Amino acid sequence: MLILSTVRYTVDRGEPCHHFTHTHRKHNYMLRNVRNTRTLKENLMLASSTAFVSGLVNVAGLIAFFALSSNVTGHMANLVKHIADVDKRDVISLFVWLISFFSGAFIASYIIHSLQKISVYRAHATPIFIEALILLLVAIYADAWYHGQHSQAIIACLLFSMGLQNGTVSKISGGLIKTTHLTGLMTDLGAETAEHLHPGVEKSTPLRDRLYVRITILACYFIGGLIGALAYYQLELKIFYAVPLLLMTVLFYDLLPVARHRVWRAIRQRSDA
Repeated sequence: MLILSTVRYTVDRGEPCHHFTHTHRKHNYMLRNVRNTRTLKENLMLASSTAFVSGLVNVAGLIAFFALSSNVTGHMANLVKHIADVDKRDVISLFVWLISFFSGAFIASYIIHSLQKISVYRAHATPIFIEALILLLVAIYADAWYHGQHSQAIIACLLFSMGLQNGTVSKISGGLIKTTHLTGLMTDLGAETAEHLHPGVEKSTPLRDRLYVRITILACYFIGGLIGALAYYQLELKIFYAVPLLLMTVLFYDLLPVARHRVWRAIRQRSDA
């Protein structure tokens, strides 16, 4: 948990250093700023990176394990069908999958509310770190031991991790970014596009920014899914190792001001010596 504790040194607490304060103001944060304090660039960065991850995990997971890892609507429909068919085995599996996604979103929100008074970054980084850890374990197991067994448990883990991610980015962005919920995204995109194009509606910057974010999510989800499919045909289950690396990149990005400050301070100390 070194990455989560290091940031307490400066990012949330701050240090009386003019250079760091200047750098801190100029830096765009994916995880630190929340809701209306976020810039368009921060929302686009968070939306693009997490939507790419969602697309990759969903499509690669579909090819490898024959089920989507965030299709809650579809899983609910299948659950009702199998209840009607009295198919107990599939009913249990689908119920566990739905609970897994719910649990991921629940735990993400609970962690954020528990830690946000201590450190905003830690509150948002912890669920993403847990997601990366779970997906790393999935990658290791799938690459080393998977031969078609325990696929339903693996899908449950993927659903849990997607619930973590969706719950986290939704809390950070005030509900604007939901990278696994494309049905709702298409609904909002259609409604807001009509609003933007309607001659009787005033064109506003917030509306335009929301459209940019939603189009970015859709495009990056598609790109992530396409790359996930193409990479799976070449790398097979090893493609899942890429996902934790992408998520750790998101975590480390907000620590760049800390790293720059430490390098700058070391240079100043040497020059003053």
